[in-house]
Amino acid sequence: MYGKIKTWLADELTAIEAAGLYKRERIIASPQRASIAVGEGTVLNFCANNYLGLSAHPRLVAAAKAAMDSHGFGMSSVRFICGTQDLHKTLEEAISKYFRTEDTILYAACFDANGGVFEPLFGENDAIISDMLNHASIIDGVRLSKAKRYRYENADMAALEACLRDTQGHRFRIIVTDGVFSMDGNVAPMNKICELAERYDALVMVDECHSAGVVGKTGRGVSELFDVYGRIDIYTGTLGKAFGGAIGGFTTGRREIIELLRQRSRPYLFSNSIPPAIVGAGIEMFRMLDESDELHAKLADNVEYFRTQMLAAGFDIKPTQSAICAVMLYDAKLSQLFASRMLDEGIYVTGFYYPVVPKDQARIRVQLSAGHEREHLDKCVAAFIKVGRELGLLDG
Repeated sequence: MYGKIKTWLADELTAIEAAGLYKRERIIASPQRASIAVGEGTVLNFCANNYLGLSAHPRLVAAAKAAMDSHGFGMSSVRFICGTQDLHKTLEEAISKYFRTEDTILYAACFDANGGVFEPLFGENDAIISDMLNHASIIDGVRLSKAKRYRYENADMAALEACLRDTQGHRFRIIVTDGVFSMDGNVAPMNKICELAERYDALVMVDECHSAGVVGKTGRGVSELFDVYGRIDIYTGTLGKAFGGAIGGFTTGRREIIELLRQRSRPYLFSNSIPPAIVGAGIEMFRMLDESDELHAKLADNVEYFRTQMLAAGFDIKPTQSAICAVMLYDAKLSQLFASRMLDEGIYVTGFYYPVVPKDQARIRVQLSAGHEREHLDKCVAAFIKVGRELGLLDG
């Protein structure tokens, strides 16, 4: 029975490899930090979501160990049966405080948060209006709902307004956007989105995975950046990027929305609770961010320095307000070759290409971290210049 599909699978994998697009995983033999050990030796990591450099922070490691000592290893249950500990409620309260929202619900990952938010809230009489560059988890979550689906061009407010006009006959409407778009690094114009939502009586949801901890005066996300506190109804986010780099997601926002998700959100109802170690480290992480803005300030300085140096060298970089710097190469094979040559120089970066990004829009996505020191940035820029010259992308 497996024979026919086995042949097809083998042909598909051969075609992917022949096109130079086969994804190979490199094995890390050290904690996740600015400098990591891989099979090729020690390299500088510029492709992790470790924006605040917290993935191996001693305070979080100690907090995780302490939580296991006090609350055990795993929950062996979903939340509503016997899987809710006092630690879970403490973390939810910390997230609500950070985002200035009324309540929060935890998930195993933000993929689950986005997958579980639409179906309980919106039905066939409603409309979901989504930015075309939204994350795959939002797209999949929208598909699980029976609501009508509309898309608008990335951050195009005229296109968004047209969707809002076209959907005025629906019962409820919600505008859904990433806060920072993960491939380009640009920030959604939340002030303008909120203005349109208020004009046309729509809800607003934002995925803060790449923006929380990164954008805004103290890194508290798009509401701080655009001063739209109280105007966004739903936030989703992750503990797996700036907030410690482990796993775990959340939805935070209006109290009644969160309460209905506790009753009907399938990924919440049918998945094990987040383990105590993750929760304990998350609580400690929010304590750290309350104490000081030092990590976010360093991240902002690193981003500004790296972008300035790369632009001066002649590279084509997408405009960004985040910690994501997309170095545009356009050709998929070239992006893979470039990344491989960078690894030879001791710099770990990844090339992205279709279908992760549009065709002929391949790039190296560089992700800066507060864990990077100035000498790390200089070495990365020097490697880009060397490889760029060798591959004929730069003069000299």
